[in-house]
Amino acid sequence: MKIGYPCINQQLDCTSSKTFRLASYSEERLITLVEQNLACLRRILEYNVANGLLFFRLSSGLVPFASHAVNSYNWQEHFQMTFRRLGEYIKNNQMRISMHPDQFVVLNSPNEQTVRNSIAELEYQGSIMDLMGLDTTAKLQIHGGGAYGDKPSALSRFAEVYHTMLPDAVKARLCVENDDRTYSLQDCMYLHELTGMPIIFDNFHHECLSNGEPMAEAVQMAASTWQEKDGLLMMDYSSQAHGERKGKHVQHIEEQLFHDFLSETEGLDMDLMLEIKDKEASALKALEVAKAMGRL
Repeated sequence: MKIGYPCINQQLDCTSSKTFRLASYSEERLITLVEQNLACLRRILEYNVANGLLFFRLSSGLVPFASHAVNSYNWQEHFQMTFRRLGEYIKNNQMRISMHPDQFVVLNSPNEQTVRNSIAELEYQGSIMDLMGLDTTAKLQIHGGGAYGDKPSALSRFAEVYHTMLPDAVKARLCVENDDRTYSLQDCMYLHELTGMPIIFDNFHHECLSNGEPMAEAVQMAASTWQEKDGLLMMDYSSQAHGERKGKHVQHIEEQLFHDFLSETEGLDMDLMLEIKDKEASALKALEVAKAMGRL
């Protein structure tokens, strides 16, 4: 089991997703910010390795406007060696990497432009992992999208886009995650049947929306969709923030709840991404709980 957190390290004085306004786009500004973003990413990865946090979600904003028409610069060639060195560091330290495009990536949208924009974003993010030389255990994580008043048709539309429009390089990395409002684990299992995509399981979303499957059974169902080329099941872990709307993530890890989750899933292998507000602070606590339980 590897444990990690997404995108931002709150102890470091840098961010790997610096950007600027579209109206002020220039190639010079782009190059400067990508250099800064990748330098910060290196620092984050080094922090994670030093602290045993070997699962990390890269920021979608490493290259500003990468999938936008305004950006025609060949940043892939310009930063080829930097990406390769980052990838070597990741591989040498046996880290697991993922990326999670923003909510505007919706493959089953009835709007053709939205679908084209979504595919462009997936191609960009997949190319980051390709430039790093990472194998297909590094994954792109998306949600099922909208239901648009007709979930069976929306599911079919997702599968059609997957089979007819997505490049093979994207399909090799793409995973679907159960969400907390529309697409349950069962819906994602159906998408898996239609496409072969692995399912990234989110325990908190399952608590919000499910078909009654016990947690251990749900984890096993999701794990069954992963093949050797995909690596271990990836999982998102969080819990409900007290006194907040249903579905709001907790600020700090509740160690007893996490202990109970690990007990409930004893014997099931997974890599855990903690979607908890205080990022690496909770990930470090989770690491200690898992170590004490012999899960690492």
